[in-house]
Parts: sequence; C-alpha cells; structure tokens
Amino acid sequence: RDYLAYGSVQLARWGFDKITGYTPNKQLTTDAWLLRFIFLETVAGVPGMVGAMLRHMMSLRTLKRDHGWIHTLLEEAENERMHLLTFLKLREPGLTFRLAVLGAQGVFFNAFFMAYIVSPRTCHRFVGYLEEEAVRTYTHALHDIDSDGPASEWARTPAPMLAIKYWRMPEDATVRDVVVAVRADEASHSHVNHTLSSMGIRQTNPFHVGHTELPENFVEPPAGFVPEHCR
Repeated sequence: RDYLAYGSVQLARWGFDKITGYTPNKQLTTDAWLLRFIFLETVAGVPGMVGAMLRHMMSLRTLKRDHGWIHTLLEEAENERMHLLTFLKLREPGLTFRLAVLGAQGVFFNAFFMAYIVSPRTCHRFVGYLEEEAVRTYTHALHDIDSDGPASEWARTPAPMLAIKYWRMPEDATVRDVVVAVRADEASHSHVNHTLSSMGIRQTNPFHVGHTELPENFVEPPAGFVPEHCR
C-alpha cells in the first residue's frame, strides 16, 4: 500500500515537472511560481472534499457516526482553497490555464473518488506523500526568495489582505510570510493524512476540530487506535 501511494506521487510529480520544465535547481520568476502554486492548489483541494463527501454519505447510508473524520477532511479542503484564493490575489490565470485546471480536476476528482471507495487508507497515504512534495516545492520557493533571483521581490511585496486576515498576520507581512504559512499548512496536512492512513476507517479521529496536534499520550497509543491489519 505504501509503495503504491509513494510511487503514484513520484510518478505524478515527475510527469508534472517534465511538462512544466521545472527542476529544483532552476530559479523561477514570480509569475512562474504563481502559476505552479495555483495549479497545484486546485489539485490539493480535491482529496479532503472527496474523502469528507464519501464518509458523509456512508454515515447517512449506514445510519452510523463518522467518529470525527468529516470535520478534519473538510478543514483540509477549505484550507487548500484559501491557499488558492490567496495566490489568485497575486495573479489571474488566462483561458488556457483555466482549461488545463478543468481537465486536471475532472481526471483527478474521479480517479481519487474511485480509489477512495476501494482503499481509503491508501488514499490518505497518497495525500500524505503528496503534501510532502508540496513542502519541498514551497521550500524551493523560499530559497528563491531568499536568494538574489527574480522571486526575491516577494521578500518586500506586501501580503494580500485576504492572507493577513486568514492567517492573522501583522499588517506589514510580505508574500514571503504567506509562503511560509502555506508551507506550514502543507506539513500539517501531511502529518494528518499519514496518521489517518495508519488507522482503521472506523476508528475515532484523534485530531480535535481546528487542530493538527495529536494528544500527548498518543504514543501509548490512546484507546481505539490500532492499525487495521493488527485487529
């Protein structure tokens, strides 16, 4: 399961990088970074919504509780959408880009929908690895900003007001601060999804609403947290 999830992410990343001509050693312009961020966030917002929707329908269909997963997955989807809306304040894509987003969303939504029905745990592992790649991408962007490249202007460019309000940043926050905040969010999503992947689908979600920290005694582990293959 882990090999399948990891291999799928690496294959998707390799293909996307080849198509866009991206390499970790290449400095990008701010416009190139924004196009990459915007496209990736339109994809990243799909898994949480699909997982929440399917678990919601299962709860209705089986007349049983969901054990707290739906809220966490919806929070993830909403957070990714806010990333997208923030970057759209910095650049509006053209028609060709929007058509590419439409096509990618149609393919990825349906593929993830079917995969989640077959193996939710594999899907959460996939998202965990996918978010790890997002962290690497935003780290590369921060390296570009902190260097003397074309993206260095973001160290001085004021952050959009939407971002300042959403992340409760100081009024003098910059776009660099936004990228740091987004990277932290992606790391949290990776942590949450890797944790959910290690749980049985009927076990209680250990994350409180609005939080990504595990209980202090989680390593014991808390009652109910037993990997499904050990049950």
